Amino acid sequence: MSGGAEPTALITGARGQLGIELQATAPDGWRVVACGSEELDVTRSEAVHALLERERPAVVFHGAAYTAVDAAEDEPERAEAVNVRGTAHVASAARRVAARLIHVSTDFVFDGGQGHPYGADDRPEPLGVYGRTKLAGEREALRLTDGEAVVVRTAWVYAARGRNFVRTMLRLMGERDGVGVVSDQVGTPTWARSLAGALWAAAGRSGLRGIHHWTDSGVASWYDFAVAIQEEALGLGLLARAVPVRPLRTGEYPSRARRPPYSVLDTSATRLALDLPAVHWRVNLRTMLRGLADA
Repeated sequence: MSGGAEPTALITGARGQLGIELQATAPDGWRVVACGSEELDVTRSEAVHALLERERPAVVFHGAAYTAVDAAEDEPERAEAVNVRGTAHVASAARRVAARLIHVSTDFVFDGGQGHPYGADDRPEPLGVYGRTKLAGEREALRLTDGEAVVVRTAWVYAARGRNFVRTMLRLMGERDGVGVVSDQVGTPTWARSLAGALWAAAGRSGLRGIHHWTDSGVASWYDFAVAIQEEALGLGLLARAVPVRPLRTGEYPSRARRPPYSVLDTSATRLALDLPAVHWRVNLRTMLRGLADA
């Protein structure tokens, strides 16, 4: 414990969209230490160990990651430094101070060829550097905590702040006369606040360990997601006019890294373990956009 009777939660990647929501949704009675990359470089083992020794957190939410999927193909050493060695440093330090580690991972550990929702026990087959390094980070988190870490895979995360698909679509739809969006990649949009709530719930389940999946409920393509963003934003006055949304095949939108064509995650076991309801992605999208409209 740190700070008297209050347990401490330490957040890495605290300036990202999930980190911001973890801070905003912290339950009463928790002291939060929020560390962005300026406060903590997870690639420096000494800095990580020194910080955890000083703060003595009860739980560490490890959200810091190299998430630039395309750039990772050209910077594999940097992606590995952050996603693998950085995670190892955090896991090792957490174990040393007896902190629970809750590590955030990704649907990109799968190749998307299965065609039905991926369970936590399904075999990972990453397609690129980002997925490979995140998978290796998962394994380091579990290895260095003797399997006690909680690894939470998620997908298609967005929020009112930060760089994400929703904010990009709102900007482009406001600037252009039309947008083209990939229609043959399928997953589940996930509001960062929903994910943050699940992570805080996991922190309160002392017996929880191993790999878990969390997204909002439902399924969508990126095209479906974009259409929904425009419809909801028009209704809330966030956009002044509708523009055509054109479906594209993946081959029409070339990118440096391959994406899984189907990366829906089976979250049923996690919802049962955390006793949390399934909220459809479009409901959470509407709630987030309403907050933007009211701001």
